[in-house]
Amino acid sequence: MDAVNRLRSAAVLVVLAGSLLAPVPAAADTGLGFDLDAATIPELQQRMDHGGLTAVRLTTAYLHRIDALDGKVRSVLAVDPGALRAAAASDARRRAHHSLGRLDGIPVLLKDNIDTHAQPATAGSRGLPRSRPAADAALVDRLQRGGAVILGKTNLSEWANFRSTHSTSGWSGIGGQTNNPYVLDRNPCGSSSGSGAAVAATLAQVAIGTETDGSIVCPAGANDVVGEKPTLGLVSRTGVVPISAEQDTAGPMARHVVDAAVTLSVLQGRDPADPATAAIPAGQPQDYAALLHPGALRGARIGVWRLAGLDADVDRVVGDAVRTLTARGATVVDVDLPYQDRIGAAETPALLTEFKRDLNAYLTHRPGHPATLDELIAFDRRDPVELSKFGQELFEQAAAAPGPHDPTYRQQRATATSLAQRSIDETLSRLHLDAIVAPTNSPAWKTDYATGDAFVLGSSTPAAVAGYPNVSVPAGFAGPLPIGVSFFAGRWADARVLAFAAAFERAAPARRAPAFLPTLGS
Repeated sequence: MDAVNRLRSAAVLVVLAGSLLAPVPAAADTGLGFDLDAATIPELQQRMDHGGLTAVRLTTAYLHRIDALDGKVRSVLAVDPGALRAAAASDARRRAHHSLGRLDGIPVLLKDNIDTHAQPATAGSRGLPRSRPAADAALVDRLQRGGAVILGKTNLSEWANFRSTHSTSGWSGIGGQTNNPYVLDRNPCGSSSGSGAAVAATLAQVAIGTETDGSIVCPAGANDVVGEKPTLGLVSRTGVVPISAEQDTAGPMARHVVDAAVTLSVLQGRDPADPATAAIPAGQPQDYAALLHPGALRGARIGVWRLAGLDADVDRVVGDAVRTLTARGATVVDVDLPYQDRIGAAETPALLTEFKRDLNAYLTHRPGHPATLDELIAFDRRDPVELSKFGQELFEQAAAAPGPHDPTYRQQRATATSLAQRSIDETLSRLHLDAIVAPTNSPAWKTDYATGDAFVLGSSTPAAVAGYPNVSVPAGFAGPLPIGVSFFAGRWADARVLAFAAAFERAAPARRAPAFLPTLGS
């Protein structure tokens, strides 16, 4: 962590040298003259266009907040030493009337399984800090060509939560434990835990997460932010530490649906190095934010997958969401998605084979660290930190898994993907639905390394295994703990689910800034 702290300290010294901002309180009053937590990207762009804000001031405010508040949350591994230079370049473009678009000058954090030349991905492992990729991840290149300011890297559940059957989300050997900013001894959920917690704590305008199954939407729900898991292939995975090419995707996390839509518009696009992106339809929307409108729910038919009876607060929040949908003109139909047990039985063994295949391929091009899964297993056994909280059972199972040409594996993957797609497609078709809504998460559990993650419910698997879009949006609370709902639909329906989520957000705004409570009852 010494190198991480040096990077952070250097950037903060630059901030403090160039700013006379007062110490930042927990609320998002940064001295900018407006509530940063509530501000959307379009509002920030308007302020910058009219001269009331600069990218340097905005980036400085976020860096100051990271320094002031992230000691409580531990969501940011390191700030990018070039962030203020990138912000200054954005301001120069704006003065010359050469803005690169709606993401120009907007500070963005990246989950630390995404390669950048300045800050190579570690996946949270102490085995990878010396890795030096030859280039930025494709999605980072797209962000930079859109003018975004790369603010730094966020902590994650080490190896995207695919190391142990008994893991605790938000912990990594490099970053330690990320905390939920609403109640600090509660868990932030999912492998994109640092991205969700950082956005919730107003430490960046947007963060990029990744998901194999639940790792964008669950931290979005648990941290009261928006998370969009795109259709598989919409965003390139080149330069992202993999679990499985059959399910992995990166996606935006933000406090507002419009910000997620703006960011996705920049992230998406074909990449010759990622064959999945070749399937993007010629008619796929280029500007998702332009398709958001408050009346999107009127006349829509929405299936509700309640997952009822598992948590009383979730049942209440889903009931409130159904009443909101109905009040906004949607017809709501109860559904029960089929095939879930069979999908679950096939998914994990398929992922084990794919993880070994795809991780070994990734490591081959990243010199300076263990070069295979077997070498990582051996590294962890020698390291004094890596196995201090929980083991590496999934690593060991993946190392022993059959190869990708094994007929049993091929049947498992075909079963998981086809049944997940059918579970959504058949339900939409049979009931003439436009989308399905379901609870994203139950209230965050207390972080406990003895018991591991205490999941009660989640709805991510059908869309994740199918490769279909899924967006979580804040919907309510259990005391101080957030609960989200997810909208998902068929392949390439990203614009539709974002429009429904935005209309729901407008009709029943549930987002509120965290209070950083030490524990419940405090």
